[in-house]
Amino acid sequence: MTTANRLNSLFPRLAEIPEQYRPAEPIEQRDYLVDGQLRTWEGPLATVRSPVFLASEEGDRQVILGSTPQLDAEAALVALDAAVRAYANGQGAWPTMRVAERIQHVEAFLARMREQREPVVKLLMWEIGKNLKDSEKEFDRTCDYIVDTIGALKELDRRSSRFELEQDTLGQIRRVPLGVTLCMGPYNYPLNETFTTLIPALIMGNTVVFKPAKFGVLLIRPLLEAFRDSFPAGVINVIYGSGRETVSALMASGKVDVFAFIGTHKGASDLKKLHPRPHRLRAALGLDAKNPGIVLPQVDLDNAVSEALTGALSFNGQRCTALKILFVHEEVVDSFLDKFNAKLAALKPGMPWEPGVALTPLPEAGKADYLKALVADALDKGARVVNAGGGESRESFFYPAVLYPVSAQMRIYQEEQFGPLVPVVPYRDLQTVIDYVLDSDYGQQLSLFGNDSAQVGRLVDAFANQVGRININAQCQRGPDSYPFNGRKNSAEGTLSVHDALRVFSIRTLVATKFQESNKALVSEIIRNRESSFLTTDYIF
Repeated sequence: MTTANRLNSLFPRLAEIPEQYRPAEPIEQRDYLVDGQLRTWEGPLATVRSPVFLASEEGDRQVILGSTPQLDAEAALVALDAAVRAYANGQGAWPTMRVAERIQHVEAFLARMREQREPVVKLLMWEIGKNLKDSEKEFDRTCDYIVDTIGALKELDRRSSRFELEQDTLGQIRRVPLGVTLCMGPYNYPLNETFTTLIPALIMGNTVVFKPAKFGVLLIRPLLEAFRDSFPAGVINVIYGSGRETVSALMASGKVDVFAFIGTHKGASDLKKLHPRPHRLRAALGLDAKNPGIVLPQVDLDNAVSEALTGALSFNGQRCTALKILFVHEEVVDSFLDKFNAKLAALKPGMPWEPGVALTPLPEAGKADYLKALVADALDKGARVVNAGGGESRESFFYPAVLYPVSAQMRIYQEEQFGPLVPVVPYRDLQTVIDYVLDSDYGQQLSLFGNDSAQVGRLVDAFANQVGRININAQCQRGPDSYPFNGRKNSAEGTLSVHDALRVFSIRTLVATKFQESNKALVSEIIRNRESSFLTTDYIF
């Protein structure tokens, strides 16, 4: 079947969708969570459109999933004030609560969250076009992340439960919260990436204002009651609306202590500039990336092709960790392209719930047109689309295009496409590739494909001070979650992993005294009478 024929039958009629995956009646959501209460928004709503269209006699019709509150700046600031009150300059019940008790609240939330797996997975498919397998994986991985975070905090607290004696000074060092946190996640992983900042921020004792991603908004609705019932009032507040109006007001207030954001470096910079006390603001940012895959002349070509294909096109290339540009040595580039295009042709396009589907519609309005513009620019400057059907589209669906040969004059050489475009750059001299990485504004990850130890070793040393992770004969990726996830240059600020995130959202505080009998007796009495949440030798099992 040709690509054109596939696209003609891409979107189903409603009756053709299995009943368990059919969209529900549009959800008019007016609820948002502030100060432990689900409030009702009586103002304007934002329409939530699915990337999925339905075929009909009148043509393709985009599915409307519902609507969410379009809060204004005033409503957002009310939510912020609730978080400020709950934190109470570090004197609130949540930031002063014993670690074991905070863990119990998070465990209660996790139990409630697991009950909502089916509706959240279904909304992941319908809201962002993620296939069923990956939607289920995102939900389950998020639950696993929460479990691992609880385990990591227990271990961290155990190490902090003992006193240290240095130079006749007795001290106990513990990690304490930073303050009011603003959490914003990305639309490509609206649950998992968001919760990798939200959960560590909460469990370390910070209070939170959480604004869901621009796509993947409705899927938070099934969790609102769980948030409300699992945490004290004001500890977690969930707002909706235009970021330009709501988030700008929050940052300009100066009341945000921690800014957790996953998006573009321009967006992060614009928001950080609004904060009147920038030195008080701690940031945890996951930003742009243009991760290169570098294929050396001596290489296991089958492995390189398989990893590069998955790296470039998993979830349609809409991942910060995706391989965004491939440098392939001219000795192997023809064979690489033949194998790559054959594997690409075997990827199944379709709807998210269909078995085996790998290519799905794109959630961003106008994304197909943007990708077409990148293709047109590359073609004008000497590239070709070298895979059958590459660049063909229908409504929100864009069939992947492999562009070759790509050169520095083309937009795709520098711009992060964040979609199913695969630019391939032929090279002869390794210095060409080294210069690209050194000159890039981004420094998240890269992948090296080769089996010449001298070449691979040289490139590891060349890139170790340029990116946060070097993958050898493997695609770029975030996991395992116990490994550090970070970036250099414009790609990130701070390090996120199960362990690192707990440190990002906290600061070490030391209580110290001279090592003498009266002070030892005083500290012992405080501990024995449980008169301090900080000074304690409790051991969490």
